[in-house]
Amino acid sequence: MLEIRPNCEHCNKDLPNTATDAMICSFECTYCKTCALEIFENVCPSCSGNFVERPIRPQQEIRQHPASNERIFKPKELEKAKINTEKFKNLSPEKR
Repeated sequence: MLEIRPNCEHCNKDLPNTATDAMICSFECTYCKTCALEIFENVCPSCSGNFVERPIRPQQEIRQHPASNERIFKPKELEKAKINTEKFKNLSPEKR
C-alpha cells in the first residue's frame, strides 16, 4: 500500500493526499510536479526511474488507511542531479 507521503522531497511543498500535483517513482520517492518534471525532467534523482502521478486515496479509505505524516526532506544537489538527468532523460523508462 502506498504511504502517500506528505511533501516534496526536494522543495518541501506540502502534498496532502488530495494533491493533484504529487508525483512518485517506483520506490515512492515523492516530488511535486514542478520538481519532478521541470527540474529533474522525469528522471528520479534517487533511483533514475520515471515519475507518474500519485493516486489520491478515496476519503472512505483514508480513514482506515491514513496517509503518512512522516516528512522526507532531502533537497538534491542540482549539479549531481543534472548529470543523472542528462544520462537518462532520453532513454525510455523500460530501458534505463
